[in-house]
Amino acid sequence: MPDTVLEVIPLGDAQQRVLSAVAPLPEQVVACERAAGLVLSRDVVATENIPPFANTAVDGFAVRASDVANVPTTLRVIGTVAAGDGTEWCVQSGEALRIMTGAPMPDGADAVVMVEDCEQTTSDRVTINKSVSAGNSVRPIADDVRAGDTVFAAGTVLNAAGAGVLSSMNARDVWAHPRARVALLSTGDELVTDGSPLQRGQIRESNLTMLEILVAESNCEVTNLGVVADDEVLLERVLRDAADSHDAIVTSGGVSMGDFDVVKAVLSRIAEMQWMQMAIKPAKPFAFGILSGTSEPGNGRRHVPIFGLPGNPVSSMISYELLARPALRKMMGHKQDLLRPTIHAVVDAPLRRKPDGKTHFMRVFGYFGSDGRLHVRDTGPQGSHQLAATAAANGLAIVPDGTGIDAGGAVEVMLLG
Repeated sequence: MPDTVLEVIPLGDAQQRVLSAVAPLPEQVVACERAAGLVLSRDVVATENIPPFANTAVDGFAVRASDVANVPTTLRVIGTVAAGDGTEWCVQSGEALRIMTGAPMPDGADAVVMVEDCEQTTSDRVTINKSVSAGNSVRPIADDVRAGDTVFAAGTVLNAAGAGVLSSMNARDVWAHPRARVALLSTGDELVTDGSPLQRGQIRESNLTMLEILVAESNCEVTNLGVVADDEVLLERVLRDAADSHDAIVTSGGVSMGDFDVVKAVLSRIAEMQWMQMAIKPAKPFAFGILSGTSEPGNGRRHVPIFGLPGNPVSSMISYELLARPALRKMMGHKQDLLRPTIHAVVDAPLRRKPDGKTHFMRVFGYFGSDGRLHVRDTGPQGSHQLAATAAANGLAIVPDGTGIDAGGAVEVMLLG
């Protein structure tokens, strides 16, 4: 069990303890269609040109630019080619080929005149009304990607467009850090999840609903194990099973200072834990540790981080944002921007607080004003149990120790979502 008195540490120290204890997950081969959102662990080098042939960017007529230097001029239409048509055409002087967007450029032609600038008078005659230069509306071979180029460097966070690029150049599989598999659970016999009427002393569970969404939004694969009864044997079995099949565990509740708690008893016995009190409000208590899972062939025993979040809903959310989420991002290969971005903002209405030696993370709603700056105001009651006011927030104002910030003052805001 942890000592009853713990040193209060700065948030930065707590973050450093957590981040220094986790490492990127081993790289895996991932199919390109599942790679969006992942961090590449190796360079991706193109083996094909994109596009693989010169093609037209518009619907129109493929011509020789020299033939349309003086307009209007009439050319003989030799045929039509559409995208996907492999017919080989050759445009001679005085000729034009009707061509559709994406179709390969014919030999002999070096430009395309848009259909809007042409008038096809008969099936085999077209009048060109606009002069164009060589290369007009033509996409050259390898205009997007050239074979041999490093298209994505290791460390790149692949997005949807990037996954499309991989597919377009036939990079069917890439090396990347996988999504973290996160087991999520809460404890407490007082928690009700089935919608039944509340008995005296009972409350409805909300943290798991909220945290499952937050963890999924962090690009992790989540297993919601639900509420585990206050039974040491049962909780130990659930935690050990989770460590055998997941990369991380997130718990809610049971980490605050106070009387005997099942979570503290079990985790103190089976894991290497750090029980922290941080100089912030809300989310002062936080637990972090490492639980060893079963051994993996060739990799030794798995060491699974455990993030113990407090039970009050707002505290649970903020401690996830400040400590668990950055660590999970590092595990998935991120090196930059582990924390959410912050921005300087103008306070529209006073942000009041009392001096207590802590940094306060106040829930605020922000909008960009006509001055181009972010303006914020609090969303209502700031208690660690008052989740409804938090639901209206899109930022956390970082308010230093003191009496708060007056209207018109400046504050640093961590952007949410």
